[in-house]
Amino acid sequence: MIASFEPTDRYFMTLQLHDTLQGKKVPFEPLKPGEVTMYLCGPTVYNYAHIGNARPAVVFDLLARLLRRSYKLTFARNFTDVDDKINAASIETGKPIDEITARYIKAYNDDMGALGVCRPDIEPRATHHIDEMIEMIATLIEKGFAYVAEGHVLFDVSSDKSYGSLSKRNLREMIAGSRVEVAPYKKAAHDFVLWKPSTPELPGWDSPWGRGRPGWHIECSAMAEKHLGKTIDIHAGGRDLVFPHHENEMAQSCCAHDGAPFARYWLHNGFLSMDQTKMSKSLGNVLLVHELIKTIPGEVIRLALLGAHYKQPLDWSAETIESSRRM
Repeated sequence: MIASFEPTDRYFMTLQLHDTLQGKKVPFEPLKPGEVTMYLCGPTVYNYAHIGNARPAVVFDLLARLLRRSYKLTFARNFTDVDDKINAASIETGKPIDEITARYIKAYNDDMGALGVCRPDIEPRATHHIDEMIEMIATLIEKGFAYVAEGHVLFDVSSDKSYGSLSKRNLREMIAGSRVEVAPYKKAAHDFVLWKPSTPELPGWDSPWGRGRPGWHIECSAMAEKHLGKTIDIHAGGRDLVFPHHENEMAQSCCAHDGAPFARYWLHNGFLSMDQTKMSKSLGNVLLVHELIKTIPGEVIRLALLGAHYKQPLDWSAETIESSRRM
């Protein structure tokens, strides 16, 4: 992020951002003069946030603070509170799903607050927007971009000619190289779920396609439209979300809205590694922010997360922390 300021009554900002869709750094101009809408993909609340989750929260908090100096910003960051991982946590602990999600929503906000992250203007929860998701899914079916099969609703990837443009993937190459076993109700391996059936012990809502729950991708499209409009200025998240999550979001939103752009700028922060090794639960190197802030000041963690250009990879190590302590 590069910004220059000129001394006026109100800061005038010339800002350039690296847009993932265009693959280059471009001048930022909001859709409405003086106003900016920004959406950040937030956490799935089934456990404490790890340090990798904290990087986008810190990076885009900095961008939000910068934007607020020159624009009226409306900033939304969601909570995914309906998900198979949450269901599994409920079964494992014997605790109700609502209790689990409420606990980790609070923990996330408290832990990010310790890192100096301000709360966004809007914190939409997936379970509060089921009607909006059902409406968008119905629109996609009506327009021929989705189909119903065995209680599922799936997005027909072949119907979107621009699919793959965000992640720079060729659909034919993806299909040719796919090793994914195709579910019997799918027309093609890369079709993704918009709605899926729920068994009695799982959370579910009534819909035209039966009792069920939404797929992961549809929630952000529906929530962004409701709170920020059909076309938003900035959509942000970690690089791991470019494909398939953001690719699928863009596809379903553009198709539902007759080709109108979903986001005018796509921003993605780089990966975080641990001592030059990919962070993984199987390797036992996942560090939780909730535990780190007990021994490391939040401002030190924040500075460490901002120690490399947001778009570049960042290695988390004892040296990284020590360097931030000395600054």
